[in-house]
Amino acid sequence: MEAVGILCLAVVVLTWGFFWVWESSERMKSQEQADLLGGGSHTLLVIAHPDDEAMFFAPTVLGLARLRHRVFLLCFSAGNYYNQGEIRKRELLQSCDVLGIPPSSVMIIDNRDFPDDPRVQWNTEHVASILLQHIEVNSINLVVTFDAGGVSGHSNHVALYAAVRTLHSEGKLPKGFPVLTLQSVSVLRKYLSLLDLPFSLLGTCDVLFVLTSKEVTRAKRAMSCHRSQLLWFRQLYVFFSRYMRINSLHFL
Repeated sequence: MEAVGILCLAVVVLTWGFFWVWESSERMKSQEQADLLGGGSHTLLVIAHPDDEAMFFAPTVLGLARLRHRVFLLCFSAGNYYNQGEIRKRELLQSCDVLGIPPSSVMIIDNRDFPDDPRVQWNTEHVASILLQHIEVNSINLVVTFDAGGVSGHSNHVALYAAVRTLHSEGKLPKGFPVLTLQSVSVLRKYLSLLDLPFSLLGTCDVLFVLTSKEVTRAKRAMSCHRSQLLWFRQLYVFFSRYMRINSLHFL
């Protein structure tokens, strides 16, 4: 019994130590990120489907809010794969409201050129052209989107990265214009929830956003707005996925 008591005490001490180090690291990172990203910026979050903003980017959106960024959202499809486009557009606006993005800052592109379909390759130049237009019209000075892996490998996600990469490589963005891409991780890490935090802290990302318990509740509330998508496996995703709690991002 004495050995069990000592073991329990050790677990408590190690857990406390872990969270103390995490909170200290987060305080330092918050200051570093404020210096790195600046305050009061106009940030454009570029997603492929309604629910991407909550399912993958909630830590980034809420983290940017801490830094007093004004977040605009550009969604390249209505998510009409199962003929639910109108429902999903309404759900997206509700989710954005929970995350602090007003309807006036949300643009949903409902265009046959960008179907919600993993078998269809979106035209990179067309995506890039629309993206550049939104950057210029809204005086955007930071873009956030998927990386080359698209988190889930969805071709529509990857198409957004390809478009941003094209704008960057062809010099169509202002010199030094920052683009942040959401890091894709292995399937194992993807479903470790908060247990992935040590790997994220020790990783080589440029920007790391970790949600507080209150912010996690808010992220889940945003995801719950997408009622049409909350099948049993997505409910498991909300519970286990690191992307509901942690976002690691890299500059392009």
